[in-house]
Amino acid sequence: MTFISEIHTFHSGRPQPASSDSSATFTSVDPSTGKPLATIFTTTPAQLDAAVASAHSAFDEWSRTPAPKRSAILLRAAAILRERNDDLALTETLDTGKAWGETSTVDVVTGADVLEYYAHYIAGSTPGDHTTLREDAYVLTHHEPLGVCAGIGAWNYPIQIALWKSAPCLAAGNCMVYKPSEVTPLHANTLAQIYIEAGVPPGVFNVVYGDGPSCGAPLVAHDGIAKVSFTGQVSTGSKVASEAAKGMKGITMELGGKSPLVILPDADVDEAADVAMVANFFSTGQVCTNGTRVFVPDTMLSRVEEALVQRCREGVRMGLPRDERTNFGPMVSAAQRDKVNMYIRHGKEVDKARVVYDGAADAQSQKPTPDGFWVPPVIFSDCKDGMRVAREEIFGPVMCILPYSAASDTPRDQWLPELIRRANDTPMGLAAGVVSSDLGLAQEVVRQLEAGITWVNTWGESPAEMPVGGWKMSGVGVENGPEGIRAYMRTKSTLVQLGSGACKGVFAKL
Repeated sequence: MTFISEIHTFHSGRPQPASSDSSATFTSVDPSTGKPLATIFTTTPAQLDAAVASAHSAFDEWSRTPAPKRSAILLRAAAILRERNDDLALTETLDTGKAWGETSTVDVVTGADVLEYYAHYIAGSTPGDHTTLREDAYVLTHHEPLGVCAGIGAWNYPIQIALWKSAPCLAAGNCMVYKPSEVTPLHANTLAQIYIEAGVPPGVFNVVYGDGPSCGAPLVAHDGIAKVSFTGQVSTGSKVASEAAKGMKGITMELGGKSPLVILPDADVDEAADVAMVANFFSTGQVCTNGTRVFVPDTMLSRVEEALVQRCREGVRMGLPRDERTNFGPMVSAAQRDKVNMYIRHGKEVDKARVVYDGAADAQSQKPTPDGFWVPPVIFSDCKDGMRVAREEIFGPVMCILPYSAASDTPRDQWLPELIRRANDTPMGLAAGVVSSDLGLAQEVVRQLEAGITWVNTWGESPAEMPVGGWKMSGVGVENGPEGIRAYMRTKSTLVQLGSGACKGVFAKL
């Protein structure tokens, strides 16, 4: 495949040529080599206005398009995505540094799954509900599209996030102005062109480019935007929500996490280690739902640590992302590499956590290229709840093991409440998981964990049918599932009186 060397704002169904005031640019960089991939022209204020105007112009036609026809168009788009999976996955691999084995089987696939899910959902939906109020009156409830919505993506799952936002938005009859992360922008125009090819009218899906201050903030504040869907870190999400509130705009926020993975005393050690590896090192640890706080019974601690070290040494294959043997790539950027390394140093030198495994010191974990943004996996143990590495989101391959006391002959009501309290002792509540051979006990624990996404004896899978969203500081609202499309609709209720006379006499002369 070949890349366009320059990428421009996309609206009205096509990329827009650079104008005299389009001098600001930024560069997409290959994380595995540090070399540039493409030059992206920052969207100007005039282009942003034009993108929103383009969406408003398209809204009337798209919102009035019958649901079965919208469904057929979106299903064609999903089919094109699947046909071009390998090319799109290669774009993601080059842009993010993620292993080909991941992008080719997860990123595009799960995005297309959500697009298909909502296309089928609207094909079988009804425009409203009818409720009989009394013999001579009834209530109609209609769900209508909001208008023009803004989508702001994160850099770790670029095309998946773009589809998770645009699929329910477009299926509901809205139009979207989408801003990808400036760190991983290569997918967005390609997705816009696929929508056009599938039959989505020009202006329904538009793309603007730039960082938060230059593009994201003006997009959120724009008078023409009815709703904002944002994925990113908590601090930025708070600013986005505050700005959106000024215009009473709807919001969906999928933010950060510091998620607990609770290994119960009856868990199988090998299964616990497998789940912990996926919960921490899949996608090189750059996943917001990562289970980075691993609670392990002190009676199992040494066995779990040994199993984890073995898997790191024998199972983690750090290498060039396009190599099919690789399952562990670089950090997405130099800034992210430096941030993760700062936390690792802090864990060693300040928190004084015990290092169970340090990939940087392992002969099998040497950097595949000299200029890539590589950070091998690190496992800390004997962590305390107050340690910085155990409290702050690192967004990298750093696991913290937190032991707890739970002797086999001790009644669970003497240790379980304290374990749950510790697991919930975080301002974030995105995800949580439990490993146990007792499904009843596992579900009892899950019900008490303060998180919007939970797993039992597994980690990370989020099918289209499963609503995902955070509690507490980890977000507002959900994506996917039936709730995901309702977030792009507003409700109109109508009370219909049959016949006349219902109001007669209310203000009659006494």
